Amino acid sequence: MPPLSPKSSFSGWRILVFATIALGLTGPGQTIGVSVFIDHFAEDLNLSKNAIAGGYAIGTLCGALAMPTVGLWIDRYGVRRAMTIIATLFAGALFYMSGVQGIISLTIGFWFIRMLGQGSLSLVSNVAVSLWFEQRRGLALGLTMTISSAMMALVPVGLSFTIAQWGWRTAWIVSASTVAMVVIPLAWFGIIDRPSSVGQHPDGLAPHPDPQKRAAVRPSMDRSAALRTRAFWVLAAASGGASMLSTGLNFHQIALLGESGFSQTEAAIMFLPQVIGTSVGSPLMGVTLDKIGARFAPLVSLLLLSATLLLASQVSTLPAVICYAVLFGLMSGTVRTLGAALVPKWFGLDHIGSIQGALMFIGVLASAIGPIAFSVTASATGSFRSTALLWAALPLVGAVFAATNHPSRRIKAS
Repeated sequence: MPPLSPKSSFSGWRILVFATIALGLTGPGQTIGVSVFIDHFAEDLNLSKNAIAGGYAIGTLCGALAMPTVGLWIDRYGVRRAMTIIATLFAGALFYMSGVQGIISLTIGFWFIRMLGQGSLSLVSNVAVSLWFEQRRGLALGLTMTISSAMMALVPVGLSFTIAQWGWRTAWIVSASTVAMVVIPLAWFGIIDRPSSVGQHPDGLAPHPDPQKRAAVRPSMDRSAALRTRAFWVLAAASGGASMLSTGLNFHQIALLGESGFSQTEAAIMFLPQVIGTSVGSPLMGVTLDKIGARFAPLVSLLLLSATLLLASQVSTLPAVICYAVLFGLMSGTVRTLGAALVPKWFGLDHIGSIQGALMFIGVLASAIGPIAFSVTASATGSFRSTALLWAALPLVGAVFAATNHPSRRIKAS
């Protein structure tokens, strides 16, 4: 594609829309989408849920190993080329899932869809938005997370309907076709790598005329330096803890709510109230980061995570389940915006892909542990409700660590 000429209107909001659509369509590769297939895998492939959870953990772990490399690749080759290739491979991985026959092929499929959907496509979508906004980055990412979460909440409903009508293998083919027909064209024809590629600036605003003040506003740090800061590990604790425990909840949500007498379809519909919470949590966190600051944001997200698990352990009526789903969405929205916004805010843009790749590696690794940890704990305690109660203590440990963070001491331009 030849270089694009400068445009009078700011292209960032258009990039945000395209990246949000791509992020929303990672749903079939996210736990919220995979959870709908678990009972069908168990029945049709004659597999235990522990075996499926183990395969999911292995696949997710293998996918996580690629994230630092994917981040470096995005930095080197740009988001347009990266998103196009990743979307193409993701569509192929979803099609592959329609033909799995046993635990080995299923685990390989989990590896592909977790690496390419939940990992790589999510990463490049977040980077695309971050590069186009600076002063309004929190708001922009909050909007991205809100809308994409709403799209993802519809994924289990749509998949459940497709499965009921045509079977679970066809549902994977429909997912692959959707990604191929929507994300690939948007990535190749719609995404622009950076504002400077078309003579524009982040937020559509000209930079400060004083170069020294520009450097002070936008410090940059490479991945090795970022890994040596306390701020990075506080952020890793918040996002990693949320990835592990929310993945465990989502993966076993059908079984968790089934203990309270809800059917599979009713449990799948309960993903929808999460949108209400996310629609508040994501933009609220974004505006907070833009206007107030970030010191206590990881602490708040960890406390919300603990409260979500406590409420999950007590659900027994429809109002309680709805409250749980809304709180779950609120927590998810704050954490997703937190992780996407603080990396460029604290570490700069020059190495954003590699740093977010490292952070996503930790998050994906944690999400690999979540389902198997919940499954093993449920086998020991006899219920997923008791499991949620026990794991509610973990975020409180992380909250103590986060409370001691002082981001004002964290970063100097490298």
